Amino acid sequence: MANQPSRTLMCNAEQRAALMRVAAGTEPADMLLLNGSVVNVYTGEIMENCPVAIKGKWIAAVGPDAASAAGKSTLVYDAAGKTLAPGLIDGHTHAWFFTMEAFLPYAIKGGVTTIITETLEFLPVAGCEGIAEHLDAIGEQPIKILATAPAFISTSMAQNNYSEKFLEKLLERDDIVGIGESFWQAVLQDPEAMTQRFQMALDRGKLLEGHSAGAKGKKLAAYAASGISSCHEPITCKEALDLLRLGIYVMIREGSVRKDLQNISPIAQTGVDLRRLILVTDSVEPVELVEKGYLEVVVQKAIDSGFDPVSAIQMATLNVAEHFGLDSVIGGISPGRCADILVLPDAKTIAPEMVISNGRIVYRDRKLLAAPRKHRYSENALRSIRLEKPFTSTDFDICTASGSNAPRTVRVIDMVSDLVSKESHLEVFPVEGKIRCDLGRDIVKVAAIDYRHYPGRSFTGLIKGFGIKKGAMACSAAWDCSDLIVVGADEEDMAAAAERVRQLPGGAVVCEEGKITAELPLPIFSILSDLDMESLAERVKSVRRAAGDLGMHFPDPLLSLCVLTSAAIPYLKICEEGLVNLKDGKTYPLEVSCLT
Repeated sequence: MANQPSRTLMCNAEQRAALMRVAAGTEPADMLLLNGSVVNVYTGEIMENCPVAIKGKWIAAVGPDAASAAGKSTLVYDAAGKTLAPGLIDGHTHAWFFTMEAFLPYAIKGGVTTIITETLEFLPVAGCEGIAEHLDAIGEQPIKILATAPAFISTSMAQNNYSEKFLEKLLERDDIVGIGESFWQAVLQDPEAMTQRFQMALDRGKLLEGHSAGAKGKKLAAYAASGISSCHEPITCKEALDLLRLGIYVMIREGSVRKDLQNISPIAQTGVDLRRLILVTDSVEPVELVEKGYLEVVVQKAIDSGFDPVSAIQMATLNVAEHFGLDSVIGGISPGRCADILVLPDAKTIAPEMVISNGRIVYRDRKLLAAPRKHRYSENALRSIRLEKPFTSTDFDICTASGSNAPRTVRVIDMVSDLVSKESHLEVFPVEGKIRCDLGRDIVKVAAIDYRHYPGRSFTGLIKGFGIKKGAMACSAAWDCSDLIVVGADEEDMAAAAERVRQLPGGAVVCEEGKITAELPLPIFSILSDLDMESLAERVKSVRRAAGDLGMHFPDPLLSLCVLTSAAIPYLKICEEGLVNLKDGKTYPLEVSCLT
């Protein structure tokens, strides 16, 4: 079964008949755009002085004859030689601490009229009911928001066991376009289970989104054979070409997690077909969103990096729509498509002066004209953290198996960069039967505590290279699990930070010498703030400053902390069950051996 557009997006017979009457000149349009140059993403042309007629949510006519659709009630807008481009589509993103209510004003003013978001964050922290509520919260907004179903992959085996019946139920939803990013290691390590899930999506005409970071040669070929159709992980031009040559859509990521556009941009000069290239953000964190913008910044950077303006616009419109099988509904300015249109100064300047979404002007003259719909969250969403017992410093003790002080060789999470880690084996010297932090070697403690499935179940390990010299930092928004993640140079501060997160409930907290120096409450699903974006950005800044005061040198300490549990980024990770090596998917204890 081929990909099919969501039924909720499609034009019905009555609406199509009205569009035909407008196009034929027997019925007036609701809105008419005159004297604009249309970016035709289907042919790669810019069509000068090209009128566009709109009826309801839909485009009725494009071209010289459309000008005759004006009637007494028609809203006529003179584009005065400016450029009309399709509304932008972000084909891969995540909620990063914020609600759609806080996020959409920034997305809309940047010209985004469709978003396809992941839902994997909500499964471990709130279960199946949480995903359903999240989908309800993001639906019926001024712009279109679609989603992918989670791939059910976690570093924690206990949190990786969900009913396939729920996946089947999700895949039946019109707002679900497929299964979200599926980490290649997990797919190849358990192909029977994963391909069964994949087939459920493929049988329903839904897509499989990929995550192939580090996969090469036979492993990449095997991953492609599973049915994966896109990947947002290439970081070089060569990696992008390798994926394109396998028929996989390449999503060039330019957001807060990574910025890969500059390294991949030489592909524009290779002469290869660019129609399977897509621009995505993979999330934008609050500070960057407020200070710089959203997807419009990415498209502008693509143009500035050497991509032809029309090609760059295609990469954020038609290419995305074609990948998801939505090009009969969105992605271009053409009769029968949704009236999602941007008025730009010119094709080289992605700075919308007016945004039309679903035939409605939602942004004009620097003013938002369509407020996001608010959602009242349930008690379940506001009570994800189920920890009852207060934290104490002894919760973070690492006791040797025999209580002896004999030297041990232990596994340590060794930070290669702010996101990537490796497994190192180091010798430690217990004191009074306990393994302590070793600040001289930049070795501190890191702990993961499950707060939902098996509340209180925890594992404390060691981490090197995080830079923390004192105090502690904790956050409930750890990736791919329902773990509260804590890193610290002092057990008392680790307990104080974790306890404050428990009390909030949910958030990011920095503690030094027993005092909370910064905190960001995340009361919704323990991963989202209820603040407006400007206030949220200020809170994030304060947490970063406080983390920097502890010695953390990474650009975004919160991000570096939260990815320590993720099954997406190599290689040694932590969860409440132990240390997880993504190379083999196995969980390991702290100690390698006792050197006696």
